[in-house]
Amino acid sequence: MLTLRSVGKTFSNGVVALRDVDLDIREGDFVSLLGPSGCGKSTALRLIAGLGTPTAGVLDWRGAGFSGRGNIGFVFQEPTLLPWANVFDNVWLPLKLRGVSRRAAEPAIREMLDRVHLTGFEKAVPRELSGGMKMRVSIARGLVTKPKILLMDEPFAALDEITRFKLNNDLLELWQDERFTVVFVTHSVFESVFLSTRIVVMAARPGRIHSEIAVDAPYPRDEAFRTSVEYAALCRQASQVLVDAMHLAPGDPYDGH
Repeated sequence: MLTLRSVGKTFSNGVVALRDVDLDIREGDFVSLLGPSGCGKSTALRLIAGLGTPTAGVLDWRGAGFSGRGNIGFVFQEPTLLPWANVFDNVWLPLKLRGVSRRAAEPAIREMLDRVHLTGFEKAVPRELSGGMKMRVSIARGLVTKPKILLMDEPFAALDEITRFKLNNDLLELWQDERFTVVFVTHSVFESVFLSTRIVVMAARPGRIHSEIAVDAPYPRDEAFRTSVEYAALCRQASQVLVDAMHLAPGDPYDGH
């Protein structure tokens, strides 16, 4: 679907956020970008979203039928909901911006609210919702346009562990049913192993890819997987690779794992 070749990003203050990033995103992938703060994960995500432009290299969209930004959904770290709008109208927003009337959008909105388990909360405003419910609204808003690729920037980082586990489960259920492609930024080894088909481990200063880890465990993944020997072994592997990435000297390259 997408190829990044020698992608770099240097900000106007001289900070090199990304250098020589090579990455292939295949249709149907669930790819997690895992790494320490400052390694360029969110910058890479914003470049994919078209919210910034690389200062080096190219992003080449190859997916059949892909026609640009209209096929991209984005879920930010904060839910970024309109505080004065109810749940229904917050989910309607991306369709409204495309000129779709509230009435015409209603079936798609109700379907998506049902998929994220928010049926009955259509008239609630954000201040009446828990953190997990707000994030469900944000996910519904990101998916209501039926995007081919969903970009998620640490969406569950601020949530308690129980809520995070539940949303991980629900996200995988949505992904398996709809088969959109996901690029997911996270600091959590455990979350990346549970969710992903591939984990891309990044190093900092400058931001670059250190390693890739294939997560070959079958789907669906559930609580049995979370407590399995296989899951524990994959988490140990990812943790060790992350530690190695954090100890790279500036300029050390991708090691090909």
